[in-house]
Amino acid sequence: MLFQKALTSTARIATRSHQFRSPLTSFSRLSSTMAPKLRDPSLFKQNVCYVNGEWIPAKSGKTFEVHDPATEQLIGTCPEFTAEDIRLAISHAETAFESFRHKTGRERSKLLRKWYDLVVENADDLATLITWENGKPTADAKGEVTYAANFFEWFSEEAPRIYGDTIPSSIPGNRVITIKEPVGVCGLITPWNFPAAMITRKIGPALAVGCSVVVKAPGETPFTPLALAELAHRAGVPPGVVNVVTASENTPEVGKELTTNPTVRKISFTGSTPVGKLLMKQCSTTLKKLSLELGGNAPFIVFDDADVDLAVAGAIASKFRSSGQTCVCANRIFVQRGVYDEFASKFAAKVKEFKVGNGFENGTTHGPLIHHKAISKVEEHVRDAEKKGAKVLLGGNKLPDLGPNFYEPTVISGMKVDMAMASEETFGPVAGLFPFDTEEEVVRIANNTTVGLAGYFFSRDLERVHRVAEHLEVGMVGVNTGLISDPASPFGGVKESGFGREGSLYGIGEYQVTKMVTYGGMGKKLQS
Repeated sequence: MLFQKALTSTARIATRSHQFRSPLTSFSRLSSTMAPKLRDPSLFKQNVCYVNGEWIPAKSGKTFEVHDPATEQLIGTCPEFTAEDIRLAISHAETAFESFRHKTGRERSKLLRKWYDLVVENADDLATLITWENGKPTADAKGEVTYAANFFEWFSEEAPRIYGDTIPSSIPGNRVITIKEPVGVCGLITPWNFPAAMITRKIGPALAVGCSVVVKAPGETPFTPLALAELAHRAGVPPGVVNVVTASENTPEVGKELTTNPTVRKISFTGSTPVGKLLMKQCSTTLKKLSLELGGNAPFIVFDDADVDLAVAGAIASKFRSSGQTCVCANRIFVQRGVYDEFASKFAAKVKEFKVGNGFENGTTHGPLIHHKAISKVEEHVRDAEKKGAKVLLGGNKLPDLGPNFYEPTVISGMKVDMAMASEETFGPVAGLFPFDTEEEVVRIANNTTVGLAGYFFSRDLERVHRVAEHLEVGMVGVNTGLISDPASPFGGVKESGFGREGSLYGIGEYQVTKMVTYGGMGKKLQS
């Protein structure tokens, strides 16, 4: 069988663990004594946060360290904000909101467009910061900067086009209209895996409708958000409209202040489901408007009638983007038995071409994971699968020669539903291939999870495309593609993957309230 041949060859590959490590060993050691240079060093902000148009330290003077995940070398330090610091930022945001909300949509549009232009002009420096603190290769970092900037562009175009409705009344003489108003001060809590794009995806619509924001930057990757704040300042965003704060050890304290402070009217959070549940509970004390983009366990289904080469390319893009550290990456790859061997062989061959290493080296396709906890989880999932009978076709090992946060891109066959990877989000470069027989079977297994963010499938049967898309319990479906993110598309999940949408026309509504106005006595005759 084709698959048995693939198994034999890839088993030999898996024993040569140096395949992923030798190209970068010397560079990794050299890079530990080197710091990347920015064209504009003023974008690198240490020991200060951006509050009310000024760069200020924490009142306590405390800071926390940020390390390069590739080398574990110190990048710099950032303020350890407390609840007291956050209250000050919220107060300034409240003051700024009272005037900013009255700017016209066109005025807000021009501010966002200017900010967009500055992000594009400084794209190389922003990409450098992303690679430095997140670890993703430079090419991926540049792609993220473009993606991040596009949210500013998209919402700059939406800002002048925020419409209410005229509603026919059921009562003669009444006239009913609706007005879309900004919700108020917004608390935005963002993750480390997309330190630029997750911020712009939230700030863009907030500013487009007239809200002010307090952004809690991720402790692992705070320098990219701070650089974006500097560009907001240069773009002329009024003081207090955009505030960017940092914390590491005090993150729970800061989160609690944002979620319980009555001045904050809206919380948007991207992160894990357990943390999302905690924030939702805290928000209940003041009944805030809330949107949550939480964890996923995305099924990726390849049917017998699929274009296998296209499916392989889609799986590579979906599974291994950012080394598998995305909430929408394929976590469970289901392949129908008729094409299982062919898919496994071609998929493993493509993964074999990856080059793992420091993101700053030319040719690197995949960088480190964010920290040792991520490595530990990946290792646990691989060993669990092996213990329960799965076969590691490729990879399956740590790469200590490169550093403690590197792991081989891994392909595993013979996956079963009782393995940890079937029910837990791996968030790493491990692809487990599950065989299946029928359409009904795979959809049932795919839906057998508490979360439902994204799902993917490949088929050339038009009826099946509609049937499966309608039955997958997810908020987003990719059909014959492994990439679904787009500023024009609504992003969000169902079940315990959260609620609310980001991006697109629907993303605007998350930062608005609808006010109804009824005019009475309007049906009188013309005066003579």
